[in-house]
Amino acid sequence: MTRTQNILLALLGGAGALGLAGVLFAVSLPADTAAAKPDPDLPLVTVYKNATCGCCKDWIKHMQDNGFRVEAHDVGNLLPYKEQARLGAGMGSCHTAFVDGYALEGHVPAQDVKRLLTEKPAISGLAVPRMPIGSPGMEVPGQAADAYQVISYKDGRETGVFSDYPAGQ
Repeated sequence: MTRTQNILLALLGGAGALGLAGVLFAVSLPADTAAAKPDPDLPLVTVYKNATCGCCKDWIKHMQDNGFRVEAHDVGNLLPYKEQARLGAGMGSCHTAFVDGYALEGHVPAQDVKRLLTEKPAISGLAVPRMPIGSPGMEVPGQAADAYQVISYKDGRETGVFSDYPAGQ
């Protein structure tokens, strides 16, 4: 064999070994490392959002990572869903969701949704008005979280603060 052939053979052998190592590594990973397995005891969350909204997609991932099955619908007009949710003035955000008879407006944390489903209060739903930095789906690396509240409401009227999240957490 010539020197060139030996070098070529060595390079191909090294590439083959790297390829085999990559395959073995991929096989050793769990089948789905990105999302948690859905909890069969949790109801389906149906989300209505704009197709281009990245933070809505991040909130959906947050819900899936916390065991919820999520069905997302990209719609051009969110107003009918916000009306169906019976939101009041100033409660709006970028997406509207429904779960087990309740409405969820905006970046409501999964832990609050689980509490809502356990306690079953006589309300229309929960809302995180606007889009506060640090709420699920609105995390910004290197930036402290805004203070925000999860508001409970019934038929367009605020009924109280369901959860309070201080700044920086």
